Amino acid sequence: MKPGTAGCPIVLRQPRDGTPGDRAMNRSSGKERILGTMNNSKITNNDAKVVTGALFMSILGALMAFTSLSTDIYLPALPAMARELNGDAELTITGFLIGFAFAQLIWGPISDSIGRKVPLFIGMLIFAAGAAGCALSQSIGQIVLWRVVQAFGACTGPMLARAMIRDLFSRTQAAQKLSTLMIIMAIAPIVGPLLGGQIIKVSSWHSIFWLLTGIGAVMFVSLFRLPETLPGEKRVPASLKRAFINYYHLLRHKVFMRFTLCVTFYYVAVYAFVAGSPRIYISYFGVDPQHYGWLFALNIVGVMTLSFFNRYLVLRFPLRRLLQIASAIALLAMAAMTVFVRAELYGLPGIVAMVFLFFSMNGIVAATSTAAALDEVPHIAGSASALIGSLQYGSGIISSLLIAVFGKGTPWTMTVIMLLFSAAAFLSVVGKGRKYA
Repeated sequence: MKPGTAGCPIVLRQPRDGTPGDRAMNRSSGKERILGTMNNSKITNNDAKVVTGALFMSILGALMAFTSLSTDIYLPALPAMARELNGDAELTITGFLIGFAFAQLIWGPISDSIGRKVPLFIGMLIFAAGAAGCALSQSIGQIVLWRVVQAFGACTGPMLARAMIRDLFSRTQAAQKLSTLMIIMAIAPIVGPLLGGQIIKVSSWHSIFWLLTGIGAVMFVSLFRLPETLPGEKRVPASLKRAFINYYHLLRHKVFMRFTLCVTFYYVAVYAFVAGSPRIYISYFGVDPQHYGWLFALNIVGVMTLSFFNRYLVLRFPLRRLLQIASAIALLAMAAMTVFVRAELYGLPGIVAMVFLFFSMNGIVAATSTAAALDEVPHIAGSASALIGSLQYGSGIISSLLIAVFGKGTPWTMTVIMLLFSAAAFLSVVGKGRKYA
């Protein structure tokens, strides 16, 4: 049967990054790209229009932002929560990351079996219920419990958004689309702390979680506008044994794991800042909670800027080379900040400047490493995306626990954690091994 005839999917695999054929493919129309890379003979013209439209990318961007939004919006309230409830408010971040990491390992195989949309609908309902539980809590322990529940729903957003992109696009195009999603999702870390700071100025931290409940409801409704991206013939039977076998093979896949560990280690450093910066900025340096949001937002401007340029960089350079350069810059920034903090140089401006440089590299690291990793295992993209997300965000458990246990309200602990894991991220993509095109 010839390709393109009835019953035979049209499969147009892109050349590797940076080749003339690759650049020519990316100049083709959006509809042609979808019909060629989706490997689904049953796709309709209407679906092709949907997945190349702004609304589709906006909804996926919002789903990708669920992790940041769920945490960043109440960062300015952490000191107030700790005082009111007499506990370590940082543990609420730890609880969320535990649930976020574990739940993805469950949702991934399920989505490979029944498709992407049903898990998303269920996830949004769980997210809203968890947020409402947090709003009604009267102790740190209760909030931690409900944050775990909230994470079980929230994790479906970024995990399945990544999988849907991989369902539709091939390697370089996926990196482009994920960079676009990074620009959209970067709105959450900008707006979140600013909005949270204003809410606690006129109300209490409870109101923040009620707002998250409403956001979950809105996202539930928006999912009706998304098409299903995983066709029936591409689905695999769900079984616990098969899931663990898939994860076992993924963990042994050296190329997949090199890219995955790069973003994993990088995000340990990211979450060290997320967990440690509110106390350091607000309590140690005396920054007003409302102004903290602006300092946090500054970092996200860097992420958005690099994400924008990364959409073009992935067409011109090998993905591995981009990761090496970005992770090296992040490491140098953290090395400089370590010197500043240890020698007590430049104070808060020095920390803000180096954190900005470090955070900006997220615009390259997150999208590029994810696209490269998923391209290695397209047949189990849901499970692979789940493992990436589980390691990426679950790694934040390490840094948030270290901050909660060893952080004394000074910048030193946060700085050391960020330095060590920035080095680990860099080392994961250097050294000998086959070159990734």
